[in-house]
Amino acid sequence: MTYQPDNPLIVQGDQTVLVEVDSPHYVEARDYLAGFAELIKSPEHIHTYRITPLSIWNAAAAGTKASAIVETLERFSKYEVPQHVVVGIRDYASRYGRLQLTRADDHLVLTADDQPLAEEICRQKAVGPLLEERLSDVEFRVSAAVRGKLKQALLKVGFPIEDLAGYRQGESLGIVVRQQSLSGDEFQLRDYQQAAADVFYASGAARGGSGVIVLPCGAGKTIVGLACMAKLQTSTLILTTNVTATRQWVREVLDKTMLAEDQVGEYNGSRKDVLPVTVATYNIMTWRENKDAPFKHLKLFDERDWGLIIYDEVHLLPAPVFQVTAGLQARRRLGLTATLVREDGREDDVFALIGPKKVDVPWKVLEKDGWIATASCTEIRLPLPKKLRMPYAVADRRAKFRVASENPAKLNVVRQLLNQHPDEPTLIIGMYVRQIDQIASDLGIPVITGSVSQKTRDRLFGDFTAGRLRVLAVSKVANFAVDLPDASVAIQISGTFGSRQEEAQRLGRILRPKTGLNRASFYTIVSRDTVEQEFAVKRQLFLCEQGYTYNIQDGC
Repeated sequence: MTYQPDNPLIVQGDQTVLVEVDSPHYVEARDYLAGFAELIKSPEHIHTYRITPLSIWNAAAAGTKASAIVETLERFSKYEVPQHVVVGIRDYASRYGRLQLTRADDHLVLTADDQPLAEEICRQKAVGPLLEERLSDVEFRVSAAVRGKLKQALLKVGFPIEDLAGYRQGESLGIVVRQQSLSGDEFQLRDYQQAAADVFYASGAARGGSGVIVLPCGAGKTIVGLACMAKLQTSTLILTTNVTATRQWVREVLDKTMLAEDQVGEYNGSRKDVLPVTVATYNIMTWRENKDAPFKHLKLFDERDWGLIIYDEVHLLPAPVFQVTAGLQARRRLGLTATLVREDGREDDVFALIGPKKVDVPWKVLEKDGWIATASCTEIRLPLPKKLRMPYAVADRRAKFRVASENPAKLNVVRQLLNQHPDEPTLIIGMYVRQIDQIASDLGIPVITGSVSQKTRDRLFGDFTAGRLRVLAVSKVANFAVDLPDASVAIQISGTFGSRQEEAQRLGRILRPKTGLNRASFYTIVSRDTVEQEFAVKRQLFLCEQGYTYNIQDGC
């Protein structure tokens, strides 16, 4: 291969890929690359991606062949792709499906595609105890009770299982999607929503029924969930992040399907309805009286014969729910998220226990089609006031971050931004309650934090949605699954360190499609030359991978 100066990729021997942003082929290459590699650095001119086994297995599970991955790298690379990288990609991709799990009467059968692989896996310390009788040179009897644990163990030693053991049908429930919502609007699934539901369902075959749908915030992940419920026609347990999200799910189910109110229940701190469709919060599922007490509400998983479990915002799945999910492999499982990034690094457990990524629609594709708003992202950098420079200098790293995040000069910038957008519904979002309360007090606007009652939250969110409130200050309680369709401006005054998923979710609060120009503005205010600025670079990684760029401005 000859040198191709206009191509953007430099594929390196350590399986990282450097990408030149200024290349004329950058956008096309980035969109392909995002399907099988992870962005790890995004400075101004050169971005760095990493190809990992998990990224290749997710691509393989979604139907992307190793030959297509290699062809993409060769097509966009400046130099010849190192041969051992090509061999590694082919090896990773070939491992998906070499082990299959099927059902036989009252037990499961793990089958390897050859005897050497069977010998290798049965000798693995974490795998061997999970295998029962050896049925042949390549087959092992497996108890249904260890289905999830076996998938986790084999994934960690480099051999993902293709699970074809099927699922329980669950309690039958007639679910019909309305053509006209209760509010009187015509309702029809968008093409990509229907396609996502079709891929998950897979015509009822064993290759469907478990996996993750990745769609941008504002693209209608809830609607995809309803479409999957309608295909399966079975009782459904929906797990989500908070009571506000629970009630939004209940409203959507009642508004968009023919189910009656006595068929759809809430299970949270204030209500414990267990109905054919039940929506519960992760918090209630993981509540216990003390750290040594049992998780008493996990019994909800067994209180009905659920045919489908939906994990909303699956990237936030807490450890106790992971543990229970390991034993729920005979039930269909759907994960919904805007980003599979987990700050705790447990993406492999999502793959093993919920299922592989089935659909991942790039944000910019839906933006181009008008299904989400066109967003501009701006980072405004401010100096620390003189009186804070010494406290910042002598603080440890964590305290430095808080000093920089609570920079009082941010208030004037917020005022300026509100004046720039005088008629647009605006969210002011922060991490530190003291900072949020102070800014809300100075500006004379209402605030929602964790200490605000659910009744007050519902009222304020309702007033904002109805247009009676133009500006609302919120803490991280509004990061996830809060539907504020008319919000078009978000001002981030502080965040959770370098959380990529939080940055994506906060942008997502303003991406619902809007009438008119369909535009949104996202501002993040940081203290210049501090650890807050360093963390901001990491926070922006996922959005940069999706094609967003940050305009950097200096504040006074």
